[in-house]
Amino acid sequence: MRKINIFDTTLRDGEQSAGINLNFSEKMEVARQLERLGVDIIEAGFPASSKGDFRAVKEIAEAIRNCSVTGLSRSNMKDIDISWDALKGGAEPRLHLFIATSPIHMQYKLQMTPEQVLETAVESVKYAAKKFPIIQFSCEDATRSELPFLAKIVQAVIEVGARVINIPDTVGYTTPKEYGQIFNYLKENVPDIDKVILSAHCHDDLGMAVANSLSAIEHGANQIEGTINGIGERAGNAALEEIAVALHIRNDYYQAKTGLNLQQIKNTSTLVSKLTGVVVPPNKAVVGKNAFAHESGIHQDGVLKEKTTYEIISPELVGVPSNDLVLGKHSGRHAFRNRLEELGYQLSTEEINKLFVAFKELADKKKEITDDDLLSLIYEEKLGSSVKYYELKTLQVQYVTDQVTTATISMTTPENEEVHEACTGSGSVEAIYNTLERIIGSPVHLKDYRIQANTSGRDALAEVFVKIEFENMTASGRGTAQDVLEASAKAYINAVNRILVQKQYREEMQNVLK
Repeated sequence: MRKINIFDTTLRDGEQSAGINLNFSEKMEVARQLERLGVDIIEAGFPASSKGDFRAVKEIAEAIRNCSVTGLSRSNMKDIDISWDALKGGAEPRLHLFIATSPIHMQYKLQMTPEQVLETAVESVKYAAKKFPIIQFSCEDATRSELPFLAKIVQAVIEVGARVINIPDTVGYTTPKEYGQIFNYLKENVPDIDKVILSAHCHDDLGMAVANSLSAIEHGANQIEGTINGIGERAGNAALEEIAVALHIRNDYYQAKTGLNLQQIKNTSTLVSKLTGVVVPPNKAVVGKNAFAHESGIHQDGVLKEKTTYEIISPELVGVPSNDLVLGKHSGRHAFRNRLEELGYQLSTEEINKLFVAFKELADKKKEITDDDLLSLIYEEKLGSSVKYYELKTLQVQYVTDQVTTATISMTTPENEEVHEACTGSGSVEAIYNTLERIIGSPVHLKDYRIQANTSGRDALAEVFVKIEFENMTASGRGTAQDVLEASAKAYINAVNRILVQKQYREEMQNVLK
């Protein structure tokens, strides 16, 4: 059975999604979870695009030992040098080079002739081969390229050192049949095609990213690129969890498998959803909350008699336990630590102790603590502490029907001073945000506000996601609490703090450059 390499680009193509803004700690947490999931390659970012991306790629490459870490690079020497500086400390440094090969991209974006594109591709691969042991070359917009030229450039870069050839459906244009035919054409018309791994990178603009990726596997691709939950530019990328489970369930047909630990799929999906703020639709295949729900009486009757009548994927396969171990206020530290380890988290004693205190505080308010509650605690305590300038101390809201709402807040400032302020608004959230803006002392524009329940029941934790513009910068933020208004305040403060962190980092880098 063929092994299909999984190339995860959640941290690069996925983070390019509108509204997603991960900080360094969050990127590292996603990378470690991808390592637990067992992906083969992590594309950690685009090192030459920003100093923040460079730092993230460099530190992820140095921290991750069980995956190959790569970074995206344009076909020029400057990008290649920057990428090498970022990736050279990795367990298996590799470079992801790309250049557009379709007529429309060459003419309007690159303003280059096909001959110039070919020459640039060859020279960049030659140069990169002096540094990197593995070079992946991508023909951007390959599915709208002329096949003879595509075959010509693929052969040329193989001859000078490319070891992986990626055929991206950059704008989600192709169909499964057409995509398979491209792979067949390259196998028939590129003499050295058997010397490289063929890779597929599909976007979902027409809703066919997963189908196209599976078609590529049928026609010779041994590597698939995509993201967790299918996030990415525009309509997103191929959802890796769907491809992996499809290969597992239908191994009789595809005769191929991945090396993923499928039981880590749910945890990975949940982590990416919470950190990016991109909610997984309930009907999403494999990881949606309705993926294993049966509403119809006929379906329920069938499942009770024999699960496989209507359930081709068991929840346990992807890490959804059939019955959660419910913790409560009487649960001890050992049971708490054990459950975190079962969820895949190896935490230090200091981290466990800090989380256990937060767990006990929540257990006093909430009768039963589920796995989703525990994951929210981890993200709130472990990752939230990495971004802390302003910190909420107390919040009081006075609301009376048909009267003005007042919010009173005390908060610690970046100068470690505790301030108290009150302000009104037409509703509770507006009153809170007006008060926070007054404390901060600069205009903060709210661009997006979303709320969702983390678990079921009246005592469910609330999660709020916001997007703000502050000091000419944009950032997203999130907050979790039992009280919706407290979660709203935390999300707003989190977003402001993220911008302050970015601002400080930029100032530090400018001072270094001086």
